[in-house]
Amino acid sequence: MAFDERLADRVRTVLHARRLLGEAALIEKRMFGCLVFMINGNMCCGVRNTELMLRLSIEGADNALKRPHTRPIDPRRKRVRSLIFVNELGTDLDHDLEDWVDVALAYVRALPAQDPSAKRRAPKKSTSSRTRPAAIPRKTAPRGGSAN
Repeated sequence: MAFDERLADRVRTVLHARRLLGEAALIEKRMFGCLVFMINGNMCCGVRNTELMLRLSIEGADNALKRPHTRPIDPRRKRVRSLIFVNELGTDLDHDLEDWVDVALAYVRALPAQDPSAKRRAPKKSTSSRTRPAAIPRKTAPRGGSAN
């Protein structure tokens, strides 16, 4: 997995400086091909290659994409509208990086905390309520050839 360690260290510094007492520990996870920073079980931001990945509200992401040095995540596939990338030109200065992380942090802090031990699974479809069509008997020829 490739990510810029220097950018990751800078993001860590910003997040540690912004943490409030009583907030769940900052957790780092490797996912989506990058290093992701989680707050209260919710993804806040991450680093992939030399780009900063941010989780914002859909409206916040739409507004952020109007700014220079940003792009949506994987425009070739189904776009995740609340995630964006900011390239190295948009995070080169410390105050720019701090501004981007603060926007993501404000959004994620407003989300309900996630239980990190809970596994998310799609509910299984119940087959007991379905009615199955009755089997239709087939007309078959007797086996073993013809009877003379």
